[in-house]
Order: sequence, then structure tokens, then C-alpha cells
Amino acid sequence: MKRVLITGANSYIGTSFERYAAEHYSSELDVHTIDMVDGSWRQNSFTDAEGRPYDCIFHVAGIAHADVGHVSPEVKAKYYAINTDLAIECCEKAKECGCSQFILMSSMIVYGKQTYITKATKPHPANFYGDSKWKADKGVRKLKSDDFVVTVLRPPMIYGKGSKGNYPTLSKLAKKVPIFPDYQNKRSMLYIENLCEFLCQVIIDGRGGVFWPQNGECASSSEIVREISRVHKHRVITTRLLNLAVEISKRCPIKKVRDLSSKAFGDSWYESDMSEYDFDYQKVSLSESIIRTESKN
Repeated sequence: MKRVLITGANSYIGTSFERYAAEHYSSELDVHTIDMVDGSWRQNSFTDAEGRPYDCIFHVAGIAHADVGHVSPEVKAKYYAINTDLAIECCEKAKECGCSQFILMSSMIVYGKQTYITKATKPHPANFYGDSKWKADKGVRKLKSDDFVVTVLRPPMIYGKGSKGNYPTLSKLAKKVPIFPDYQNKRSMLYIENLCEFLCQVIIDGRGGVFWPQNGECASSSEIVREISRVHKHRVITTRLLNLAVEISKRCPIKKVRDLSSKAFGDSWYESDMSEYDFDYQKVSLSESIIRTESKN
């Protein structure tokens, strides 16, 4: 059995993974969590109750996306302190303590405004948030060695029951609006259970490197809205007659309007081949994942 320590308490990904591993891999993974908020983790030797180093440190602590256009220099500095410096420091400690694997949750955000991404695409962050993730991404990978595996995940938008970010906003719209643009943008997404299955597999196998997990299919915003509205039995008409308005909003001279339009209708997707591996982790389809996300149970 592999011993796993999640560094970062009460995170959506961390708690979801711990619950998933207990339900599906209890005989192979023993998962624990440590809080990183007050700095007391530095006195922790990253060993279990019997004094053995954890096999895997899964680092999830970090600051999520903010309104990057309206933050102070102090807030920016905090992003780098937590998203970059803390991640690298944690990786260094894991290596010093004799842990064999370190996993970092990086993000698709490291590619900035690039809309179609292949393995050859070079990261190019568009703001300080993306840059803080990219510096951590690079920093931890420098620490890999023959006996210390570093695993970096650059997932697209993660969603599921209780998630935050763009998906809940789209869900609210889908349950209220009577009409929505039938605009065929393309988005890579990753359902939380598919991510958790992916994590279980790479931990059990001890795989290192950079990975780009995503769902088995991309989706457009209109497709997501239709699926959500169907679950809630709310009739939404999707029409291409509104597509011109979308195109105009994407070119609007007002930056806030452009940004909102880009979030709702922009393209952001990984080439499918780069997310295919020799193990199956795409367990839940898009339609089923939305049913599970939107269900009341």
C-alpha cells in the first residue's frame, strides 16, 4: 500500500481525491492531509505514524484565480509566495525527507491566451496568476532525480458537485435563461472523478513527467447549457441568431466585456492525443458528469 500525504487542507481537489481513493482504492492507497496555513507543516517530517516517509506528496495548496486586473502589488506578491515559493519549498522538503514522488497541480492557465494546445505548444502565461503557476511548474521539475519522481498536472477547467469557477456560473445561467447562443466554441474540461481516477493511477504506478488529463470529449458552452437545462427540465432554446452578438462582444472595445465573452464563448482546448495514456481514467462521459454534478444527492 502506498502512503499519500495531501499538502493543503479543505481544498476541493484534495478532499475529493481523498474521498475517491477511500471509496475505490482503499487497499492500495492510504491518504492523509496536512494543513499548510500556519506554517507548522515545516516542523512535520513528512513521515507517517511509524516514522516512514510518505510515498507520495500531493500538493494542492494555492490561491485560485482572481480578477487579475484589479489587485494590489501586495496581493500579487502573495500569489507568488503561495503558488510558487510554497510549492517549491514543499517539493524540496519532500525530497529531503525521502519521499519518492511529488505531485503538483499546475494548470492549463500556464498557456495563457493560446486557444489550441499541443505537446509542442510552449507555455506563455498572460498574467501574474498564470506566471505564479508556471514558475512553480518549472521549479519543482528541476528537483526530479533518479529516486525522486516529480509529476506535474496541467488540467483544464475542473468541475463537479461543489466546484467553483466558471462552471457554477454557467450552471446558474442554464437554469434561468430562456434562450442561449448556439455558438460552437471548443473547451477542454475535466470532471473531478476523472481527475481523481487519473491521480490514483499515476500514484500507484509512480509515474513522473508532465500530464494533460481531460475528459474524453471537448464541449461547447451551448452544449453544456443544454445538458444542464435538460437535467433540471428547464427549456432553453439555443439559436445561431445570437452568434453575431457573441462575435461583436468578443471584439468590444470595453475590456471587461471582451473578457466575459472570452470566458463564456472562447476556445481553450488540448489536442486529444496528448491526454491519452496506457490506462483508462476517462470513466465518466460529459453528459453523465453533468447529471452527477447537478443532482441534488
